[in-house]
Amino acid sequence: MRTVLARLAALVALLAVVGLLPWLSRNDPALTVLRARSAEQEATPEALDAIRADLGLDAGPLALLGRWAAGLARGDLGTSWVSGHPVGPAVASGAGTSLTLMACALAVALLLAAALCAPTVWRGARGSLGDGRPGGAVGAILVACPEFLIATVGLIVVGVWLGWLPTSGWAGPANLVLPAVAMGVPAGAMIGRLVGDTLPGAFDERWVALWRSAGVTEGRLALGVLRRALPAVMPQFGLVVVALTGGAVAVETIFAVPGIGRTALGAAKSQDLPLLQGCVLALMCLGATAGLIGHAARRAMLGTGLRDAALSPPAPPRGPSGTRQYVVPSLLAAVLAVIVVWGLLRDPLTVDVAAKLLDPSWTHPLGTDALGRDVLARLGHGAANTVGAAVAVCAFGFALSLGLGFAPRVSAGVADIANAVPAVLAGVLVAAALGPGTAGATIAVAAVSWPNLTAHAAALTQEARAASYLTAQRALGASPAWITVRHVLPEITGPLARHAVLKLPGTALAIASLGFLGLGTQPPTPEWGLLLNESRSYVEVAPAAALAPAAAIAFLAALTVSSANLTRLPKRTAVNA
Repeated sequence: MRTVLARLAALVALLAVVGLLPWLSRNDPALTVLRARSAEQEATPEALDAIRADLGLDAGPLALLGRWAAGLARGDLGTSWVSGHPVGPAVASGAGTSLTLMACALAVALLLAAALCAPTVWRGARGSLGDGRPGGAVGAILVACPEFLIATVGLIVVGVWLGWLPTSGWAGPANLVLPAVAMGVPAGAMIGRLVGDTLPGAFDERWVALWRSAGVTEGRLALGVLRRALPAVMPQFGLVVVALTGGAVAVETIFAVPGIGRTALGAAKSQDLPLLQGCVLALMCLGATAGLIGHAARRAMLGTGLRDAALSPPAPPRGPSGTRQYVVPSLLAAVLAVIVVWGLLRDPLTVDVAAKLLDPSWTHPLGTDALGRDVLARLGHGAANTVGAAVAVCAFGFALSLGLGFAPRVSAGVADIANAVPAVLAGVLVAAALGPGTAGATIAVAAVSWPNLTAHAAALTQEARAASYLTAQRALGASPAWITVRHVLPEITGPLARHAVLKLPGTALAIASLGFLGLGTQPPTPEWGLLLNESRSYVEVAPAAALAPAAAIAFLAALTVSSANLTRLPKRTAVNA
């Protein structure tokens, strides 16, 4: 009951933040409305006061929230500040487009997941699975590639260079292909990896050997193993769909798809807060509905006999051991370090229009951009900004998780809500309140990146407290505070700090995604996501300079995969976490 109440409180708090966006916004909403209604009218105090009175902004935050909630209960989402039209039809139209795109992306995801898991199922049914997991490495690489990177590369290669598919618009089925693939590939890789991690453990259970000895066919055996493995990971499918809602913002923006994600991003940049409130609410409803469907599907697959019983997932495979596990991430980190250090020795802001869009040379190893600035220098300094913000986020997550690990029931409900909010959606909300910038992107990613660290800290704390030597310490009269400081904290700090450090690449990718959308670091300051967005305009003229940020982000994604492999925990800890 305490966890349920915590979830409800976190959800109400999130809805309150959405409802209070006009009051939380650092920019004056009255000025935004005045500029939208008449760009030539002077922003006098009298004119601004009249608009505030018209919008009800002078009534205070509680009255503003109450009026928004009352309108929401009536099905009224308000009126757009920019267009003057009702928000409801615009949100409904964008939601219909986004649902169509997400359905196609989910179909791509399921096909890819089936392709990744099929070799494991086939070899397991034949009794020749061994220690390997076919498709595991491919799935791990694809799951780390962000949607905006896949969409950008697909647009450049398939749409621009090859000319096979349209690169923008929403005119027919052909316009669905590239956006659906960009959104579906990471989601399918995630689903394939979730199922693939449970299949080897399911095939090792005793009932499989019994079925095989009884002469059950390989097809029925494979179906039985899938039915055993799927319920445990079915709730995670809802989180995959939640990730699709975050990916829709970037993908719809890249391909100019008139969906709800692109509408939300445009509303945040133009400070059209009523439209943004409606879009965010619709995205939250999509994510919540997906989560409920996932839990309902799990209950249906378990059946009445096991519906109320705890069915834990089969134990995941152990991570690699020995020094060889550090070879790949060390090499990737070394390559990125060389690029960053080399770029830091150069000036990223010097503009030379006469030297714009040059090919790689000894003077400019990665060429120059549209303003004649050195691409290598901007990559190096951009990495410093991106990784610096990621270090701050990981440090915050480590400190917060270290404290919440001792009170898992308090944080469980809040963690569920935070885990169900994509970083892009959090970035849109923060940008609406604080404006786009490095600080806003850092706050947005920090707000949603701590739940897995907290789960790890809670599992480590539980195991440390259950140690037999601590029972002896209590019997000798040691106080709980002394045991915590002298034994529990040293036991959990090391593994948790290692986990936080290994989250750096993934956190940097999340910050880069916000920079790509214009919600993070602003020009002329370099940042990897921003560089990739800027380079799309001259990819045909200077492909090397344009694809350099994409290659750097791909290296970062590969480093994320390698780091994730190092975070594999022992069996009991992994299941608890």
